[in-house]
Order: sequence, then structure tokens, then C-alpha cells
Amino acid sequence: MVQFQSRLASAVAVVREVPPPYGPCPPHPAESAADDSGATAVDLDVISSLGDEIAILAAHIHAATHRLLALLTRFDHLRGWEAEGHRSCAHWLSFRTGIDLGAAREKVRAARALVDLPRTSAAMARGELSFSKIRALTRIATADNEGDLLDLARGCTTAQLERIVRGWRRGRRQDEAARERERHDSRTFSVFPDEDGMYLVRGRLTPEVGALLMRAIEAAGDALYREEAGAERLAGAPSTGDALVAAARRRADALGLLAERALDAGFGGTPVADGEDGRRSDVPVSGTRAARYQVVLHVDAETLAEDRGPSPRPCGPDAGAGPASVSGRSELEDGTRVSAETSRRISCDAGLVRVTHGPDGSVLDVGRRTRTIPPALRRALEARDRGCRFPGCGLRFTDAHHVKHWADGGKTSLGNTVLLCQHHHRLVHEGGWRIVWWGEGRPVFIDSRGGEHYDGRWQPPTLLERPVPELVRANRRSGVAPDWRTAGARWKREADIPTDVYLRASEATG
Repeated sequence: MVQFQSRLASAVAVVREVPPPYGPCPPHPAESAADDSGATAVDLDVISSLGDEIAILAAHIHAATHRLLALLTRFDHLRGWEAEGHRSCAHWLSFRTGIDLGAAREKVRAARALVDLPRTSAAMARGELSFSKIRALTRIATADNEGDLLDLARGCTTAQLERIVRGWRRGRRQDEAARERERHDSRTFSVFPDEDGMYLVRGRLTPEVGALLMRAIEAAGDALYREEAGAERLAGAPSTGDALVAAARRRADALGLLAERALDAGFGGTPVADGEDGRRSDVPVSGTRAARYQVVLHVDAETLAEDRGPSPRPCGPDAGAGPASVSGRSELEDGTRVSAETSRRISCDAGLVRVTHGPDGSVLDVGRRTRTIPPALRRALEARDRGCRFPGCGLRFTDAHHVKHWADGGKTSLGNTVLLCQHHHRLVHEGGWRIVWWGEGRPVFIDSRGGEHYDGRWQPPTLLERPVPELVRANRRSGVAPDWRTAGARWKREADIPTDVYLRASEATG
């Protein structure tokens, strides 16, 4: 007993050496007393007081987090992240606040969900619910059932709430055998261009093929957008139309990477001898057979030039009869028109074959296939840039961008190229952004309004010397006055949850 008190006294003494963050605590009389050995004795009331102080401050932080989520909702609605060049609100939040991208995604998802959950939002604003509980609740709560779920969330621990939510989301088992024939007979898939030059994808896949495709798209999406090792996937369905659109765009980009990697590897192959690891592998098909599946873009040299004068050649059924002029040509092999700026973006880093035409449009000469970015330069770019150079991005799957396009006389050199992911590569072409060099090898991105974006522009905000007192005062001005019981759990075990509370919450999600 003496040894326990001595250790506890030392621990508390160390804590008390640091000035309390929001106002000095009056010393408890028992703290100043000493026993015969000279060690400071600590009354249990002091420990209880410290615990209450921690609980109250935690509730204030929960309330402040609600304010952060409310501001984030407004910022997301105004699409402020888009104006600053980021691909999503979560990417912007991760960059500007220094939190992990997975955590940023969860905060954005929860912020969007709280818009439709006024009672849950109000409870968090009072400091009653932590973000951890909000994260779990927003996966299943609706405007109709949030009242029943709130009673459960206030009394449960976060671990209990997460476990209960996971159980309710499993759903009921269906008769898979009865649906298998119907699923298999209804399978179909088609890809075709529409009148706007975009491609429509429609189909119904069997469960195993659909699951395989989704896993491949998820893997490609992780490779593109979730660079941090072990980042968790975004849980739950987005709560707004904008979130659904953003998720659909991410899947479309992932599908493009999936197709690119498949064509690069080829199909089929011949078995080779066992390798050093003892496993057999297949050599992917290469050469002429793989080349048959390449995507070809036909573009004129004058179309690639930034100061291009010729107007585009008309395409489609109204193009007219007779040999068409190739002036301004920019189209895929099936005749689908793409913009001249898209052609400039694609040709930044692609295979290039120069074709010489005669006055009548006949082919006079076909040159050898070359790379606009030679392999040696690509390796040098990878070593220098380590991924996309847009501030806060850093994705590893990139294109090499010519700061001054090679069609305008720019050199294909380390000093005139920079690595950009597909999103930011499109931003500096179709999006109207520009890149200039600041010093040696430091790119500055200039948006369409003239704003400059570069590494180091955003510095951590300057806080007051003691910011916590101001946080507490701001909460109190808003009517938030938590006590030591506000955010704490009432039931330690699931068996302690009152039956009526559990049943009402269960029925609300049924």
C-alpha cells in the first residue's frame, strides 16, 4: 500500500509541475502534506478532481470538433477545395490540417451526414458525443431513427456502439441458390461512345465477376488515391449527391488505370522455368499482339501548338463528303473528337509516331515509334520528384508534364519536365492552370485567378500562448457548459444496456 501511494504521488507530482492549460487549479490541502518518509501524500479527492477536469475538457473538445465539422460542411458545399486545386475536400483537409487522409475522409463523411441528423448534431455541439461515436452513428442513423439511437450512443462506450452497429449492418441472409440462374442468364456488358464523345459503360455481371471487377477497381483506386500504408477505406455511403459524384469519378479514374495496366501486361503467355523463389510464372504477351490493343490518338502538329490558328476539322455525319482536310485534327481512331488541350496533355508523356501526309491526304512516310519522355529521363524524374509535385499531393502514379510543351519548342529535359498525377495534369491543361519555376527545381502552380500554390505556402496557424482557455470561453459563449458526466458512458457492458433502449435502437435500424 505504501509503495502504491509513493508511485502515485510521484506521477501526480510530475503532472502538476506543468501549469494547467486553462487556469491554475487551487492546490488541494492533502497535496501539501508529507508523511514521515518525506514523500508527498495525495488525497483521493485530488485524483477525482483531475479526472473531472479531464472529462470536462474532453467535452469542450467534442463541442469544438462539432464546430470544425460545421465549418467543413460549409467549405465543402462551396467547393473551396476545388478552387485550390485539390481533388476532394478530404485531400484539402489532410493537406491543410496535417491529419491522415483516411481520418480526413471520415471527417468529411461525418460532416456531410450530420446535415441530415439535427438531433445528433446538437448533442455533439453540447459536448455529449465524441467524434468516434459520431463516426459510428452516421453509418446507420437517419432523420427518422436518430432519436432512438441517441439514447444508446449516450450510454454506451464507443467500442460497444461500433460492435452493435456492425452487427445491425450485416442484414439478413438471402436465398442465393434461387437467384443464381437468374443472375447468370441476365449478364451483359457494353461500352459505346455517346453524342458528346464520352463513353457509356452499361452491364450486369455475375456476382463473382462483379466482385472481381470491384476488387480490381478498389486496388487501382487505393494505388491512385491512398498512398499512406494501411489507410482504411472510406466506410459507409456518402450522404450527399456531391459525395456520390466524387466517388463515381474516383472509380472512373481507377478503371482507366486498370485498363492501362492490363494492356501494358498483355494477355496470355507461356510458362517459364521456376524462378529463384521456386514459383512458376507466365511471361506476358508483348510485341505486335499487345500493340493491337493500344489506344491511338490522331493529332496534327499545328493542333498541338499553343498558338494554333486552324479550326478543327468537322467530324460526324455532318462533316460533308469528299476528302476532309486534316487541319486541326484531334481524334481517337474511331473518330471520337477530343479537345486540342487534351491532345497536348496526352502527348506530354506518350509514345509518338510521326506520319507525313501528302496534299491529297495520302500517307507518304511513317516514322519510328519514340517516347516523348525517354526512360532515362523518367528515372531521373522519379528520383527527383518522388511523385506528383502539386502541393500536398505526392501520388506515385504520374505523367511527365512539359512545363513548356515540346510542340512549342520546349526541351525534353529535366529542367522542363515535372511529374503530375492525372488530376493535376488535367488541371494545368484543361483547367487553365500554369506552372512556372521558382529557383532550381521548385514548381509554382498558378491558378486561373492568378493565385500561387507551392510547397511551404501554408504555414501552421499562429495560436495564442494558451489557446485552451479561449476554446473554453468560446464554447461557454455559445452556451456549451459540460460537466464531468456530459460525455461519459453509463454502461460498462452490453449486458448493462436497458432492454427498452436496446430494443428501440434495434427496431429503428430494422
